[in-house]
Amino acid sequence: MSRFPNIVRIILLAVGLGLARLGLIERERAIEATRLAWPRIVTGLARMSKGAVDVAMVGVAVGSTAIAGVGFASPFWGFAWIVGAGVAGGTIALVSQCFGADAYDELELAVRSSVLLVLALSLPVAGVFFTYSTELISLLSSSPEAIGYGGEYLRLIAFGLPFGALNFVGSRVLVGADDAFSAMQIRAAGSLANIGLNAVLIFGLGLGVAGAALGTAFASLAVSLTFGVGLIRGKLPIIGTLPVRIDIAGDYLDVATITDLVKIGLPLGARNLAWNGAQYPMLALLNLYGQEVVAGYVIARRIWGLLNTPGWGFGLASTSLVGQQLGTGNEMEAEQYGRDVIRFAIGVYLVTSAFVLVFAGQIVRLFVNDPNDPAVPVAITLVYVSCIAVPFQGIAGSSAGPLNASGDTRVPFVSRIIGMFCIGLPLLYLGTITPLGMWGVYLAMMAESCVPAVINYWRFNTGKWKHISRQYRPEAAPTTD
Repeated sequence: MSRFPNIVRIILLAVGLGLARLGLIERERAIEATRLAWPRIVTGLARMSKGAVDVAMVGVAVGSTAIAGVGFASPFWGFAWIVGAGVAGGTIALVSQCFGADAYDELELAVRSSVLLVLALSLPVAGVFFTYSTELISLLSSSPEAIGYGGEYLRLIAFGLPFGALNFVGSRVLVGADDAFSAMQIRAAGSLANIGLNAVLIFGLGLGVAGAALGTAFASLAVSLTFGVGLIRGKLPIIGTLPVRIDIAGDYLDVATITDLVKIGLPLGARNLAWNGAQYPMLALLNLYGQEVVAGYVIARRIWGLLNTPGWGFGLASTSLVGQQLGTGNEMEAEQYGRDVIRFAIGVYLVTSAFVLVFAGQIVRLFVNDPNDPAVPVAITLVYVSCIAVPFQGIAGSSAGPLNASGDTRVPFVSRIIGMFCIGLPLLYLGTITPLGMWGVYLAMMAESCVPAVINYWRFNTGKWKHISRQYRPEAAPTTD
């Protein structure tokens, strides 16, 4: 596992130094961006690989209809992301401040309160998914087979939802305490364990879709236990000493801390909810195109997810590097960092997209055992579209970094809403009622990426974010532009 992160780091550095040699970015900025981006990219690749392998194993073992069923269930599993990432946004803010101030009692209270809040939000949702799994899937699909597979998957994966949400909190506790590497190791190992469990349960025991759901649930539980044991003991085998240790005997229900977690995490949770919420009408509309389109789309989205993981790292790197410069009042340098990271991201996205474009057919056939399955040509075409669209995701994400660093967070949220709800979904619907047909799907995927890219980069280019950042800087920081 240690070799793969190094490969990612080497590839990023090679692209960055190549761009620097061409005079497109500054060499030291490329090195700094690589240092910050690669752990997050590795974590994203591990998580997205798990999802892709999940779908591939189900497709090979059961068929494309089962892929469609898992696809219909996936947005419901996304509630773990909504709840976990929302609360974790507050967790990392409180933990990082307390860690920097050596206020360890308050840090421990923030962690315990985060755990309580996540469980209070996720357990009822998991109960609803377990009880009404078939009814929920039937809201999105009219296919009895897809509903059956999706209902079975959702009912079983519901057991893992609270643990999936807790894992976000555990990860952000370590990142907030300046230890992103340990968080990456734990979550990447969990994803690898998930893939191994799925192989045993799906193929070894012949459990099919149920095996995929149980593999994810068990792996999520294992990662939660690892975070829990590590944070309680302050160390883990192989990984070693962790930067924080949590006493589980203290208070959990602290109104002030819970209020802070909600106040900080609510905007992030709302943004994630808007994104996840768009998946429901999208899948319902895709159902009108036919099950082979749903299955092809699910396959293409898993490949899209892998292609988009560099954005996770570059968005984080841009936010950090630009924010540091803004904190010292050096606005000109902050803008240069922002521009260099955007160019760096575009370069990486173009390289990875070109590779997938060449091997699209071979990659898609890994997901379906029958080469004559009607979902295969649909998926290949959608992968081609993804390879064209996803570099714009790189522009959108890296352009949002400086905006987030400055506190200008509403624009990235609005750009995503416009791209998905105002343009993407209407195009998808037009394809079902006009001769536009499948072009509605292709154009919707392009709009999802291109619209946020244009809006976020336009906002970055105006420079207004630099003025907004002055509201949040230390008063002693001078301004240079």
